[in-house]
Amino acid sequence: CPKCGKRFRERRVLVFHYNTHIDEKPYECLECWTCFRTKKTLKVHQRIHTGEKPHQC
Repeated sequence: CPKCGKRFRERRVLVFHYNTHIDEKPYECLECWTCFRTKKTLKVHQRIHTGEKPHQC
C-alpha cells in the first residue's frame, strides 16, 4: 500500500484496502444517493427500498 506500506498477495485486496485510506465510495444508491465502498454493501442497503427480506425467522 502506498499510504501505509502494508503488502497484499492479491491486487483486488490492495485496492479495497487502499480505498479505506482515501475514503472512496464508488457505489451509489440511485434511490437515496447514499454511497458505499463495496457493491455488496450497496446491494444489502437496497433491500431497504425494495422491502426484500431474504431470511426467515
